[in-house]
Amino acid sequence: MKKNVFVRALVLLMPAFILCACAGGIEASSVAPDVSLSDMNGNTVQLSDFKGKVIILNFFASWCPPCRQEIPDFIELQTQYAGQGFVMIGVSLTPADNVKPFAEKMGINYTVLIGDDKAQAAYGPIRSIPTTFLIDKEFNIAKKYIGYKPREVFESGIKELLSK
Repeated sequence: MKKNVFVRALVLLMPAFILCACAGGIEASSVAPDVSLSDMNGNTVQLSDFKGKVIILNFFASWCPPCRQEIPDFIELQTQYAGQGFVMIGVSLTPADNVKPFAEKMGINYTVLIGDDKAQAAYGPIRSIPTTFLIDKEFNIAKKYIGYKPREVFESGIKELLSK
């Protein structure tokens, strides 16, 4: 009986949890916050250093299955569009000492930064991962994606912004 009550409560409250996880935070048409984070080698990277390029900024964690599922697509997008003014940037929400081994194991060929509370607050709050932002050449957020998206979704956005 207790289990039944718990399941019913969970089913009734699930829409509220989903709304809370997806609502709020920075949205499209906003200027991208300029954050400064360390990369996997300890170098400081300022996001505004990439102004003038189309940027995908992906908040992820190594333990997150949907995040792991997107990485091969991001590797391919970086390879295909890097020479055309595109840059892929991952912001890891994994403990810093696990980031470099994970990136090497996955064959990540793009910039991976170590996320912190300040970056999460600037772009969020980040309540669900992956959370991904498509940033235009003028450093404005063009689109925000919450959850896994197939390569075609990101590629369409990249192509649209590169053509402007």
